[in-house]
Amino acid sequence: MSSPFAVETPKNYEQKCLCVLVLDTSGSMQGAPIDALNQALRDFRTEVEEDFNASNRLEIGIVTFSDVVEVAQEPTLVEGMIGHELKAAGLTYLVDGVRTAINMIKTRKSYYQETGQKYYRPWIVLFTDGSPDRGQDIDGLAAEIKDGVDRKNYMFYPIGVEGADMEILGKIAHPSSPPMKLQGLKFVEFFKWLSNSMAIITSSKEGQTVQLPSPNSWSQISI
Repeated sequence: MSSPFAVETPKNYEQKCLCVLVLDTSGSMQGAPIDALNQALRDFRTEVEEDFNASNRLEIGIVTFSDVVEVAQEPTLVEGMIGHELKAAGLTYLVDGVRTAINMIKTRKSYYQETGQKYYRPWIVLFTDGSPDRGQDIDGLAAEIKDGVDRKNYMFYPIGVEGADMEILGKIAHPSSPPMKLQGLKFVEFFKWLSNSMAIITSSKEGQTVQLPSPNSWSQISI
């Protein structure tokens, strides 16, 4: 049977670090929030492009969710990122969005293993400004995230934008990484922090303990 990855050839064999962004594009993000997020994504790409190690090791995947969950960007080095102009509309299928990111990580790990690429522990970063819609399996997702983080399959970082249900985010967060709240619309500051963090990780050696930058420039409080 042919490999599902046969059509993709690694750009390089540097140790990879996958970061999957799970972005709320529901109707409540219309206006200034989605505009600020779009600008932050553009700046983030520029920041990563200017760092040699990060540009060769960091892979970005993007999942958006409203009442439709879409893979806006399959995992790729920054040079392969397509331009994004996210639009906001619809409901908030948060659970489906996060589960799509978890499945993306599983698939990408299989690709790394099949192609002989080492990798750092992936990150999932969730941004949301609301509450999941009724019928979303919050308890099931919480158990799935706890198991995944405990097994060191990935790290999970939930970020609440103004209006987010921080109680729900606290429920799905792993105790090692409680949810944090964004100050206003400081998406640019967050993504600068993220690019700096990824630069530190992708310059480190396997098993090395690293100190990430302080999130004070963008976070309001730890919950």
